Amino acid sequence: MFSTASRQKKQIARATELINYLRTKLNAPVSVRLWDGSVIPLGENVHPGLEIVLSGPGVIGSMLRRPKADTLLRLYAKGFIDFVGADMSTFIEKARVKNSRKKSRHVPLGMLAKFASAFIFARGEQTQLDHCFDGDETGLGRQQADNKDFIQFHYDVSNEFYQLFLDKNMLYSCAYFHNWDDSLEQAQFNKLDMICRKLQLKPGERMLDIGCGWGALICHAAKHYGVKAHGITLSERQLEYTLKRIKDEGLSDLVTAELKDYAFVEGPYDKISSIGMVEHVGIDNMAAYMRKVNSLLPDRGMFLNHGITRPGKMSDKKFRHMSPERRILAKYIFPGGELDHLGHMTQCLESEGFDVHDVEGWRDHYSRTCRLWCQRLEANKTEAIRQVGEEKYRLWVLYLAGCVFALGDGGARIYQTVVTKQASKGLSGMPPTREHLYRQRKEIVASRVA
Repeated sequence: MFSTASRQKKQIARATELINYLRTKLNAPVSVRLWDGSVIPLGENVHPGLEIVLSGPGVIGSMLRRPKADTLLRLYAKGFIDFVGADMSTFIEKARVKNSRKKSRHVPLGMLAKFASAFIFARGEQTQLDHCFDGDETGLGRQQADNKDFIQFHYDVSNEFYQLFLDKNMLYSCAYFHNWDDSLEQAQFNKLDMICRKLQLKPGERMLDIGCGWGALICHAAKHYGVKAHGITLSERQLEYTLKRIKDEGLSDLVTAELKDYAFVEGPYDKISSIGMVEHVGIDNMAAYMRKVNSLLPDRGMFLNHGITRPGKMSDKKFRHMSPERRILAKYIFPGGELDHLGHMTQCLESEGFDVHDVEGWRDHYSRTCRLWCQRLEANKTEAIRQVGEEKYRLWVLYLAGCVFALGDGGARIYQTVVTKQASKGLSGMPPTREHLYRQRKEIVASRVA
């Protein structure tokens, strides 16, 4: 039998041997820090201090027994794997190697056998997570009543937690940058105003915001455009915040909000917005959702749908396949979330009686937004851990960083689509150009706040 010391020495030697081999294939600009303190570079020109840290041989033992993305995420969430030397999005950006999976695939069998033999009996780490959805996270068999559970899992973490990384107006959707160095606050204001311009809001109109978040849009629309705005949400914490906001801003005569599922809303409304809510609807429910929105509008009433999508595939079967990464996102962050593709969403809009006028992609804007969110959350690490614990903090940092690159690389997209209800034949009544979106906005109504 090997002594503990000789076994540990063998494990370090085998890990070092494998990392040195991978260095010749990957030439990554980072290093790996092993549990004995040794640091092995993964490339010829590594960034000083940029390290992947492994806490012990159990990390490798766990991965050998269950080589899945979920295992890797759990090890990171529990702190057994760490990434140091830069914020998460910057670390990933610097560490990424093109075609890394292909380059590292063909490790000599003899080396793999020796590596596996050194760690296969290493005691695995305890990686059971406290923060995961208790139920069918896919949402494929959802009932309408399940929507509230899905929404509250994600949004009711706490208002204070979201305040650690969102802008002062608490906008948790893609910002709109006039310049890439705009502050998050400025870019989010730009977004609110662009939505109001696209909807061509006018004083006295009735506006509905489906999934109103913390109330920023309905308050902005009432304050600057004079509409009577109503917001609905399924998050109790968001509603609590929104009602206080309406009162504090002196908008109670123009703005209301309530806890309600979209399926049970009654109209009519002149204009409807849905900002970052359609991702929760589910692909199988998309047509019914668009039908419901249509029923709330008069002829030529306007609807703006703002939502994340995925690129379409050659077949519905390929598109609907749930990858391990998507299942992880559903289990730990967004239960019930399902991203449609633009083609199907547009088809549903048209088939349910809408005339499509404008489709604008904001992918670059959302990648930038998520990077700023991730950096702001990491800057408030101590307070975030105090509020929600290290496990949940780590999951959120990884989630936000993942969004940076999913959107930046094009694996995820985001579109704003403007449509009108076409209940009768004839012209749409839309302006002849898009000038109204970009000319200097004149104040339609004076600010209601002194």
